[in-house]
Amino acid sequence: MSAITIPSPVASAADDAESIRKALQGWRADKEALVRILAHRTAAQRSGIRRAYAFLFREPMLNSFRQRLSRHSPVSIDFWKAIILWTMDPAERDANLVHGALRRREGDYVSVLVEVACAYTPDHLVAVRRAYCALFGCSVEEDLASSSAFQQPLKKMLVSLVSSYRYGGDCVDEEVAELEATRLSEAIRKKEPHRDEVIRIVSTRSKAQLGATLRRYRDDHHGTDFVEDIDSHCSSQFAKALKSAVWCLTSPEKHFAEVIRESIVGLGTYEDMLTRAIVSRVEIDMRQIKAEYRVRFKTTVTRDVVDDTSFGYRDLLLALVGSEEEGAENMRRCIPC
Repeated sequence: MSAITIPSPVASAADDAESIRKALQGWRADKEALVRILAHRTAAQRSGIRRAYAFLFREPMLNSFRQRLSRHSPVSIDFWKAIILWTMDPAERDANLVHGALRRREGDYVSVLVEVACAYTPDHLVAVRRAYCALFGCSVEEDLASSSAFQQPLKKMLVSLVSSYRYGGDCVDEEVAELEATRLSEAIRKKEPHRDEVIRIVSTRSKAQLGATLRRYRDDHHGTDFVEDIDSHCSSQFAKALKSAVWCLTSPEKHFAEVIRESIVGLGTYEDMLTRAIVSRVEIDMRQIKAEYRVRFKTTVTRDVVDDTSFGYRDLLLALVGSEEEGAENMRRCIPC
């Protein structure tokens, strides 16, 4: 469920493009105006603004933003990187994130690959793969399989995840769920989460089927969640990626709440991680993420964003995250009198 608010009536794409062009004039861009417009437009509306901007000014709007990014101080860099990601077509954005993760090999680059492969619809992953080919002249699978940054069995699982096209419906086979829950249980009991059967189940089963398997795992075998058992029995990079994949497929709000928290706790803030988590989920499940964050960490996303960011970057993130009032009200309803 989207967290952004859309004004009514909303300006035309041409009017927005004119206002954005005006905001970019002069040495100091009017970041408030950019946030006021772009943070309150849907993906379809932002696409229309990009087309109108290119038609009116004979220049891609993202190029205008990138010129600002290239000549601004470190204080403004995070704002421009965030506004560029937000304004991009979602598939193009994720293709660029994957490409950057494969090239830089730093930070939480494995999480980027897992998120793009698992936290969206099957059709979105196909669109990302198509955009990647168009932008970079090769496939995601090709770049990932040839990368020296990943060792087996992690590479095998990641290639399987990004290559997948899952059934997107709700049909579930309980007999299959029971059988595969037993196989997951055996793998965890023997501390072998990298088994081929585990990779096959996680990388090919629909989200509904995997959810049924994990419920059987909990109810019939261990009394604990599969993710909890991964944490307690396995500590490898593969196990961490497997946990992220399962969460992204079955409970993405848990994964992204943890990513946001990890990006801001301790000394300093991992701005790229924070930006990615917020920008990529605003129009999908940010309200659920905020509710999960409040329950798990006893604070709010907005409070932590205010405490750990500043200036235009903070204002953009807050506009995207939206109000916490609805989540607080839902929590109050859950507290017994």
